Amino acid sequence: MRLVFVVLLLAANTAWAQSWPSKPLRYIVPFPPGAFNDTLARTLSAELPKTLGQPVVVENRPGASTTIGAAAVAKADPDGHTILVTSSAHTVAPFLYSSLSYDTARDLAGVTPLANLPTVLLVAPSKGFKSVHDLVAAARAKPGSINYASAAASTQLNAERFRRSARFEAVHIPFKGAPEALTEVMAGRVDFYFSPIAPALPLLRDGKLVALAIGASKRASLLPDLPTTLEAGFPDSDYNFWIGMFVPARTPGEVINRLHRESSSALVKAAGITAN
Repeated sequence: MRLVFVVLLLAANTAWAQSWPSKPLRYIVPFPPGAFNDTLARTLSAELPKTLGQPVVVENRPGASTTIGAAAVAKADPDGHTILVTSSAHTVAPFLYSSLSYDTARDLAGVTPLANLPTVLLVAPSKGFKSVHDLVAAARAKPGSINYASAAASTQLNAERFRRSARFEAVHIPFKGAPEALTEVMAGRVDFYFSPIAPALPLLRDGKLVALAIGASKRASLLPDLPTTLEAGFPDSDYNFWIGMFVPARTPGEVINRLHRESSSALVKAAGITAN
């Protein structure tokens, strides 16, 4: 009898997966428009309808280190139509907030990684810092005089790992997303920011920002001559910044598997890569 029940359950899940999606998909991005998560979600929203036959709507819900958007997905119907596109801040949030309205491990299920991006330590040209050691020296000379930006918990943790390793005090200034943080650094109102590399590149090429170091464990291929903070002599200062996709925890496995396949394929097509 138990075997019959399991077979029926598997058949029901398969049938559900075959009928999915039955309505438009909703991507919830816990960052403001212009952030790389948002750009990536909109790239997928343009590609996925071609194979899924349903439109994809991107909804920005920034704030509280991504927890506002994550909570909305955690509480959504587990039917595969509400999807979270978030960053590594997702795994940091439980350690920043003593009480969340959802459990990151219990209430959300991973679908697929979307990107793994190095971060880059940025300052304004007006600051006059030529190296990461210049920044550290200035911070140590006047304790508490330096501030830094963050856009969610991941970039805050990146800066904190570096600050602790370099042994200086700094004031944390949080922002809802990278566009605001980058603007304040360019204006010189914020001293430094560990930004995901993608949104920083155009500003670096235009000379509006200066890159002092890579925040990841390895050099970035897009800035191959820029040393990492580890190479600069600051141990345990690196941070792994990723972007991934999640759905409510009780979403059927067959739906998650198809969403994984379709999203991976859409990314390959959007990048113009031919899979062998």
